[in-house]
Amino acid sequence: MKNEQLTQPLICITNRKLCQEPFLDRIENVAKSKPKAIILREKDLSESEYEKLAIMVEPICDMYGVPLIYHNHPELAIANNKGLHMPLSALEKVSRADRQKIKILGASCHSTEDAAKAIRLGCTYIIAGHIYDTDCKKGIPGRGTEFLKNLCEHVHIPVYAIGGITPSKMPEIISCGAAGGCMMSGYMQGEILK
Repeated sequence: MKNEQLTQPLICITNRKLCQEPFLDRIENVAKSKPKAIILREKDLSESEYEKLAIMVEPICDMYGVPLIYHNHPELAIANNKGLHMPLSALEKVSRADRQKIKILGASCHSTEDAAKAIRLGCTYIIAGHIYDTDCKKGIPGRGTEFLKNLCEHVHIPVYAIGGITPSKMPEIISCGAAGGCMMSGYMQGEILK
């Protein structure tokens, strides 16, 4: 399968527990806004529960032409011809043959060393962070834009920033060399869609 790179500015990362409306309604509203992709990151679900949810989310994404990227379920991603995002340590455990079957493959990176490893593993994009302070990582300071700029200078695949990302911070993120950013709360709670 040919690798596809993510090149648009915003990726939605899901967390159905943040939604104040039915999750599938939220997914439709997000998909209508045309993010580059939706990463279905529902870490509390068993594999079978995750698959059932993905089967409901997929036609919504397809209707709006938004790629659906599975999170942490390589077998399901391969079986359903979807992208895959994983923590780097988990991705290392996926066989090379399986990684090569996935056209959009990403990993979470926290250093230039992580990014180099992700590239060696065949990633087509990386998510770097966390950049700004965020409620998701309370008490842990963001790595900052210098970290992001340095990382972007060392890789040849798209880098998406995560952690405290808002539309108003996108010019700064892009000026660091990032392809874009990832947002969870802004999409799941609807601020970006208003």
